[in-house]
Amino acid sequence: MKIAVMGSGGVGGYFGARLQQAGHSVAFIARGRHLQALQRNGLALKSPLGDVQLKVKAVEKPADAGAVDVVIFTVKLWDTESAAAQLRPIVGGDTFVIPFQNGVESIDCLKKILSEKAIMGGAAYIASRIAEPGVIVQTGQMARLRFGPVFELQRKAAELFLGACREAKIDAELVDDIVRVLWEKFVLLVALSATTTVTRKPIGVVRSDPDMRWLLEATMRETWEVGRKRGVALPDDFVARTLAFVDGLPPEVKASMLGDLEAGGRLEAPWLSGAVARMARELGMEAAANRAVHAALKPYLNGSEVKAS
Repeated sequence: MKIAVMGSGGVGGYFGARLQQAGHSVAFIARGRHLQALQRNGLALKSPLGDVQLKVKAVEKPADAGAVDVVIFTVKLWDTESAAAQLRPIVGGDTFVIPFQNGVESIDCLKKILSEKAIMGGAAYIASRIAEPGVIVQTGQMARLRFGPVFELQRKAAELFLGACREAKIDAELVDDIVRVLWEKFVLLVALSATTTVTRKPIGVVRSDPDMRWLLEATMRETWEVGRKRGVALPDDFVARTLAFVDGLPPEVKASMLGDLEAGGRLEAPWLSGAVARMARELGMEAAANRAVHAALKPYLNGSEVKAS
């Protein structure tokens, strides 16, 4: 299968590496020092599931990736619109785009820029980051993809991508209700990002302190309530089950947004806690915990004086 990775950071870099390792043709679209390192030294993946060093095809412009079957779309949320516009030369016909991003609004955003029939939905579950240009480091052993068609005509392509993932020994699942799956991840991610970023501590510290744990559950429950109000079929016990899942995470796990904050980079808070607060207002609800988190992070949304590489 021919695959392009748009945004070759922690998520895209990891799954792209595993797919190439299994023999698939992968083009990594990147920029800056990370692109230069990929072109010069290749991609180094350090993971509890197995380290690998690969010589890769790394390009700056999507057009240089050539014809592909699937685009794994993993750019940061603030780059979604500009990155999607760059994909126009290679998306169309039999090429499909699967966004594995944070948040729940990527599908609608991409449909406005690219052919709506080219856009599927996806959710990635992994703790990984760019440790240095050209080097991806995974924390913990969770590395899972869940994706699915938005239109029935996409099913064959989705099944082919599922086969490619399984050849790469990626824990992958093809789902029918991708909107529900995205919201299930959103409930977890909003709470994890909110609490670890605001406290500047990993999840082990957050879940062990009564006050921090209260914030964890409050941001989670508000997100669940907004999803339910919007008609998403989230189970009654989903918050309790998600808290139990968080309790089983390695204590050193922290949200990628905390890593961005520590590196002086931009934050995705407007699309996470900020989005929950916004959607709640639109529904005539209040999401006080998420609104407070977003307010606390506002001074850092565009990055600090120390810029990420």
